[in-house]
Amino acid sequence: MGMNQTPASERVHIGLFGRRNAGKSSVINAVTNQDAAIVSEIRGTTTDPVYKAMELLPLGPVMLIDTPGLDDEGELGALRVQKGLDVLRKTDIALLIVDGSSGMGPEDEQLEAELQKRGLPYLVVFNKMDLCKKDFYKKDFCKKDERHIWVSARTGEGIEELKERLARLVPEKGRGKRLVGDLLDPLDLVVLVVPIDKAAPKGRLILPQQQTIRDVLESGAISVVTRDTELSETLSRLGRRPKLVITDSQVFELADRQTPEDILLTSFSILFARYKGNLAQTVRGALALETLADGDRILISEGCTHHRQCNDIGTVKLPGWIEAYTGKKPEFDFTSGTGFERDLSRYHMVVHCGGCMLNEQEMQYRLGEAAYQGIPMTNYGILIAYMKGILKRSLKPFPEVAGLLDEQGRLTDRNAGNTQ
Repeated sequence: MGMNQTPASERVHIGLFGRRNAGKSSVINAVTNQDAAIVSEIRGTTTDPVYKAMELLPLGPVMLIDTPGLDDEGELGALRVQKGLDVLRKTDIALLIVDGSSGMGPEDEQLEAELQKRGLPYLVVFNKMDLCKKDFYKKDFCKKDERHIWVSARTGEGIEELKERLARLVPEKGRGKRLVGDLLDPLDLVVLVVPIDKAAPKGRLILPQQQTIRDVLESGAISVVTRDTELSETLSRLGRRPKLVITDSQVFELADRQTPEDILLTSFSILFARYKGNLAQTVRGALALETLADGDRILISEGCTHHRQCNDIGTVKLPGWIEAYTGKKPEFDFTSGTGFERDLSRYHMVVHCGGCMLNEQEMQYRLGEAAYQGIPMTNYGILIAYMKGILKRSLKPFPEVAGLLDEQGRLTDRNAGNTQ
């Protein structure tokens, strides 16, 4: 991500679906007014989902996703169709593109039913109106519907109306949601603890740190960034107590020792669990460690595909901490990027990263699948805090969740990790 770009995870994701040669790529080009997608008369030109980050007025930053045709054929075609349907997991608004000269086919009707089942905002876009006679619009499949719109990607007719209607479909959920700003008042002091180790990228901060700093600044608060090795000295030299210390989860234990008890402490990962996910669900998920047995399987999932270092947190540190805390020998599976197991039934629990590279829709999908299948799911920061005996403290900024833990009678002191 460039320093001047909106992160992909913060963009409105608009998925374009439809049969081959319905004009999905052509509609993208017409909406963006540029050759953003490859267009061809050959059926099935788009063979994999293609992501295009755009600034689209009046919507703002969006991610347009061009998908393979719903009617692709053969064994390979079926895999392409499934890849396209997987895009629904991260779609905020769906556009079902239909060839207006031939009308909706069974694949279109099935997808519209699926969109309605999922409750996703969508429009059915009848393309190629320039090829239709005027009385053609009166056919049954063209019946007037608030979700139906006619356009011509070739002539541009109806495209402006399409963009305006898209803007009205932007989901209200997430609007106004803050990563940390709602916890702060103007001129509050916030200390961010950022380790600079082998895993840290050269020349930049990672996305959770960037986004947190930006939200602190937007709140009119003051951010101070320090390494874990200088945290104690930094706190002693500030001249006043900070409102909040936010730490990388890997150095949670050190940050807890060096941060006075009267200063709120949490982690980037916990902030993201609240921002994109379900904080209460992920807190409950950590308790699954208490029933872990030898041979149980744990899925550790990351939303990005960074190059793994020799002491990687997901594949090395977390498994080691889990084994040390429980005294058990579980089996670990790992996924990264867009990969996420469909069938979670063989897992005792799922441990997920903060999800900074995933949009809220995708993160909610993963949490929803775990809940539906009855599999506990937590995240890195929450689980680390739980194992280190500091989860109660790290949740103090969020009294509604800290209160939930108190009611369950768990984590009432630093040694309560094994208390049921």
